[in-house]
Amino acid sequence: MDSEPRLQRRTWGSTVMRVLVLLAGFFCMVGFAVALAKVTLEPSAASVDLTHTNLKPGDSIRTYVDQPAFRDTVKQIGGNLLLGVPFGVLLPVLIPKARGLLRVVLVTAFVMFLVESAQGLFITGRAFDIDDVILNTTGALIGYLLLGRRLGRALHPRRTHWWQRSGGVAAAGPPVAESKSKPTPSPKPRSRPKRGPSPKSKLKAVLAGRLKSQPKKSQSKKSQSKSVARKTAAKKASAAKGAAKKSPAKKTPAKKTPAKKTAAKKGAAKPAAGPSSR
Repeated sequence: MDSEPRLQRRTWGSTVMRVLVLLAGFFCMVGFAVALAKVTLEPSAASVDLTHTNLKPGDSIRTYVDQPAFRDTVKQIGGNLLLGVPFGVLLPVLIPKARGLLRVVLVTAFVMFLVESAQGLFITGRAFDIDDVILNTTGALIGYLLLGRRLGRALHPRRTHWWQRSGGVAAAGPPVAESKSKPTPSPKPRSRPKRGPSPKSKLKAVLAGRLKSQPKKSQSKKSQSKSVARKTAAKKASAAKGAAKKSPAKKTPAKKTPAKKTAAKKGAAKPAAGPSSR
């Protein structure tokens, strides 16, 4: 995805770059641990009379500020601040679970507390100083805000904070455990017994039905009479057509006129006169 940082992409080039950055961070952490051990755990016999244990926060810082030479003040305060900066830069790179402002502060404070305790218990010329722990932790905080936070986000995906997880669980609700048992049926609501209609409502219904049926009956009678008349008319018409088809038309003989009769008599008389002339 294009929105992912380049070092988190699943490609060969991104993977190689990520491994190289992690290795560089690891070697830097080892070198820082060696330098820290030389600076803090190396005995100093010349400063035995000058060192003392400080359990009150702020006493040593006031002493550093009150020194006449400003150079010594910068050396003491700045040195302790720089000593904690690598924690804020390298912890988010090497330990993804240690990312976060509060976690970096707690881890750095715990490590520096162990270092100061080792100084006061085992190293000659060294003493436990709570102000050194405070300054080292402040330096880790500065390193995390300047560079460690960006490097951690570039190498590792963003983590979900505790308030985001609790909010998501509260919104989603507790997980429902799947059980093999049959689901319990929900209780059916009680059905009230149905009451029959009252005598008054029955009487009203009967009267209303009769009133409605009367106009329907009259209309049905009229329609029946009309249909019967139509049927009879249709039967008569069909009977008349059939009778006309069966009976052929009678030819009336033409009456002979008197002129035709005389002509017929004359024609009949002529053959009778023939033999007498002979």
